[in-house]
Amino acid sequence: MLHLAQALSNRGRRGRKRDFVDAERLVKRLVARELTLRFVPDAEQRLWRTVTRKKYQLRRERVRLHNQLESLLEEAHIKLSSLVSDLLGLSAQRMLKALADGEANPAALAALADERLRATPEQLCDALGACTGLNDVYRRLLKMALEELRLIDEQIGQLDQEMARLLSRHQDAVQRLAEVPGLGVDSAQQIIAEVGPTVATFPSQKSLSSWVGACPGDEESAGVNYSHRSPKGNRHLRRLLNQTANAAVKTKGSIFVIIYRRSVPRMGHNQAIGAIAHRQCRLIWLILHQGVRYEERGPAVTKQSKQRRTDKHARHTSKRAPIRSGPFFSFGCVAW
Repeated sequence: MLHLAQALSNRGRRGRKRDFVDAERLVKRLVARELTLRFVPDAEQRLWRTVTRKKYQLRRERVRLHNQLESLLEEAHIKLSSLVSDLLGLSAQRMLKALADGEANPAALAALADERLRATPEQLCDALGACTGLNDVYRRLLKMALEELRLIDEQIGQLDQEMARLLSRHQDAVQRLAEVPGLGVDSAQQIIAEVGPTVATFPSQKSLSSWVGACPGDEESAGVNYSHRSPKGNRHLRRLLNQTANAAVKTKGSIFVIIYRRSVPRMGHNQAIGAIAHRQCRLIWLILHQGVRYEERGPAVTKQSKQRRTDKHARHTSKRAPIRSGPFFSFGCVAW
């Protein structure tokens, strides 16, 4: 059985290193449970991690090629990126493919755009005006870039199918995670690949947040906290939680919108996103460890609860006390 311990917990006395003495010391500390062991996933989960991390590398490569393609078009004086929202969308891909195949008429290229595109044909013709005298070298480079992007898209699709096959037994956990605002099927698969389908290694929400590095730091001495900087954790899951937190604050009707608006004036955008990522991390532990589903507590639910409290308060205050008479009360008095 493989055990991976933290270096600080197995540190020995200073002096010359001796293998047999160090091995004996490590075994004694392991038996006495003095070593702080690291989380080492099993072979199946390591395979999940390999697939998801390879897909992330391919997506980064796709973004790099996208930027190179835009730089190539700018160098060729083709201003297509200023008129289309996505340079690799359907309309832009049709125009770029025709341009790489040798089409030099700007009007014919503009006719390949979708009717719903906001840019007019005249604007497209103006942006593609340099195609008439375009050097053949740019066409060949453009064709190579489009071929690389097509190959990367095919590989990403194959990895999606492979990941769906590997996590077919844990499809319910993927669906429960995908219901959380800011998360989706792909994000849920990456989370399960990093922490497991039941988060059995982590006994509490705090331990998972500390392992991920999505919690405030605790650099305290003599009762004074000198730094709240988050600890270093799993960089893959921490990056994913930052992305999902940014997506959650833009999801209308979610509770994270309320939390963000309440926190950002006091904490700023970055710290507010970190706080939401911490909440999402604790929520992930609850969903996977306890097998529960996500229940929205957003503005719609909050509005209904406020209305119920208002109605209850109105009913309570509408109850009148009995009219009392006495030497100091010559008329009926209502107690509110």
